[in-house]
Amino acid sequence: MLYNEALARIKINKLLEEAGWRFFDDHEGKANILLENHVKITQKEIDAWGKDYEKTKSGSLDFLLIDTDNRPICVLEAKKESLHPLVAKEQARKYANTVGAQFIILSNGIVHYLWDLKNGNPKPIYKFPSPGEIGAIKEWNPDRNSLANEPVDNDYIVVVQMPDYIERPGWNGTIENSKDFIWNNGLKFLRKYQLNAIQHLQKAVRKGKDRFLFEMATGTGKTLTSAAVIRLFLRTKNARKVLFLVDRLELED
Repeated sequence: MLYNEALARIKINKLLEEAGWRFFDDHEGKANILLENHVKITQKEIDAWGKDYEKTKSGSLDFLLIDTDNRPICVLEAKKESLHPLVAKEQARKYANTVGAQFIILSNGIVHYLWDLKNGNPKPIYKFPSPGEIGAIKEWNPDRNSLANEPVDNDYIVVVQMPDYIERPGWNGTIENSKDFIWNNGLKFLRKYQLNAIQHLQKAVRKGKDRFLFEMATGTGKTLTSAAVIRLFLRTKNARKVLFLVDRLELED
């Protein structure tokens, strides 16, 4: 029994239901999982697929996930466990383009990928996105030009800490003449090489890059540089959430 419960079809069904997708109409709303060609699913069909899609053609099945207006938003290519989900990548792309769906989920019940056809390649995921999450991703429209052209100066973080620092008593016009004021207020001005690193990131964005790596020695201010990068992405609406990882609690503090 435990072995059967681990097979692809049961796992994928559970992941869909946990994310808020529905095979059947219920008190929460109409079914938003269909078969190809907008065909509603019946319990008889689900039973006929077997526990690992072993009774379906080629051990896979296409689901069509629809939005509240009954428009295709995501194609789910569900494979049996013995098949890697990426083998269905091109097949799923063709079907998604045919029905006008922007997203594809590729899954064999163990390994899952989410693919935004307008933005890069399939990315690994650990759970299926909900209808609301898919909708939010679709509506999100990052602006590469705004990020590349955002003015970033050495007080990029300071103006968040103390927006009116220039008008405060103790500020004497320059960093060099205001060291006590800066120290007493914990203000974090970017050093020249930190500012240079951020500006290089902006240059990379102009060239179409979307992955960045800074290599900086201990004590050179990676955290402050990261804070400026985070502000840059959030302020220009090129990120909605940020995951910041550290390897020990002291760094978190």
